[in-house]
Amino acid sequence: MMKKHIPQILLILFFLSPLNIFASGAEGSEHTLPNPIMVIPFAVLLLMIATGPLFYHHFWERNYPKIALALGSVTVIYYLVFLNDTHSLLHTLAEYISFIALLSSLFVASGGILIKVDKKSTPMLNVLILLFGAVISNIIGTTGASMLLIRPYIKVNKNRIKPYHIIFFIFAVSNIGGALDPIGDPPLFLGFLRGIGFFWFIEHIILVWAPTLIVLMAIFYVIDSRNKGEEVPDAQYSGKIEFKGGKNVIYLAIILLSVFIDPGILKWVPSLAPLPFGIREIIMFSVAYFSFKSADKKILEANEFDFEPIREVAYLFIGIFATMIPALQLIAYESKVYGQELSPGVFYWATGVLSAILDNAPTFLNFLSAALGKYGMDVNVKEQVFQFSLTYPIYVQAISIAAVFFGAMTYIGNGPNFMVKSICERAGIKMPSFFGYLMKYSIPILLPIFFVIWLIVFYGKV
Repeated sequence: MMKKHIPQILLILFFLSPLNIFASGAEGSEHTLPNPIMVIPFAVLLLMIATGPLFYHHFWERNYPKIALALGSVTVIYYLVFLNDTHSLLHTLAEYISFIALLSSLFVASGGILIKVDKKSTPMLNVLILLFGAVISNIIGTTGASMLLIRPYIKVNKNRIKPYHIIFFIFAVSNIGGALDPIGDPPLFLGFLRGIGFFWFIEHIILVWAPTLIVLMAIFYVIDSRNKGEEVPDAQYSGKIEFKGGKNVIYLAIILLSVFIDPGILKWVPSLAPLPFGIREIIMFSVAYFSFKSADKKILEANEFDFEPIREVAYLFIGIFATMIPALQLIAYESKVYGQELSPGVFYWATGVLSAILDNAPTFLNFLSAALGKYGMDVNVKEQVFQFSLTYPIYVQAISIAAVFFGAMTYIGNGPNFMVKSICERAGIKMPSFFGYLMKYSIPILLPIFFVIWLIVFYGKV
């Protein structure tokens, strides 16, 4: 199974290799802003992700890797040839490798764990599973929680599974749940690296987090109560919860501990610069390999495990990471220019809307930098970031909540969203299109909730 994907992995590495070849070591230097027209490749990729599965499904399924790499190459060539900016490319490459190392290691390690819930599917049982996933997403990350629970969640509901089951799973477990600490979601981890206290997030976000989940679960309960599903005559349930693959829990623990093996956190950790990865990523990829090689094959078969979901994420997000570089740089520039005029409410909506279609981690960092700039502080000085989070918590709160919550608005808002979608489609669940997800679920359900959050917490605040 692993050997089958070696050529594809080599193709990705080939696509990335020019970044190292042309690296000039211009760390931290200023570069010319990209021409706004260079946002077009990102817009095209986003449009094709949205329309491909709907209007030209077979062409898209066969060619999405080539399309993502081709559009990403346009941006890479532009930065190399026209801007002579290798720093931005290397920085993005490092972020992508860190992103895919975490997702792939959690995906593979959780695939070797089998959870069987032998209970009758009911709205209340589903609510409890979703709330459990939301809580543990702060312990093992939104990706870890999503990969651990999505398969048993599907099997519990096998006789009444509908797309809304998966959409609410993405809402609660893959996104909103992980807003209470830096382990939960990458933007918060970046904030922690920059100087925000580890427990700052739970202290300032839980009073928004808890009501949001309660409202979300209430809506889900009402919808799920109307779903009678298919009755199974004489079905017997033991009420037991079976757990197999305990050794993979150790692998999950290693992955989570390795998150903190960073020179920015632990001074004794050596940097591997100028390589675009560190010891953390080496550990994560190693865990992915060894956890797969040592996994119980019966568990993998029971989980219907294969590499297609992570393969799809790897290809699409390398295109997304590359093509969004110009958009992020232009946003960063504009947010600093107009930073003095931005209120917490504006930061909330700007961070949220852009986190729904761009990677929420750099979006979070850009707006955090702009917020600090309002008060003459520097996001690169830990002491100033720490002081800012204590003195002006409303700004950090707005940016943090928006970056995590709005990731649920689209399939590409957060890495686990696409993985969950892919796993479900391979299990035979017909998932809504990109636009269907937006128009039927996220806009009518999430947007009103997010509007109320803005109205209660951030409206009129300065």
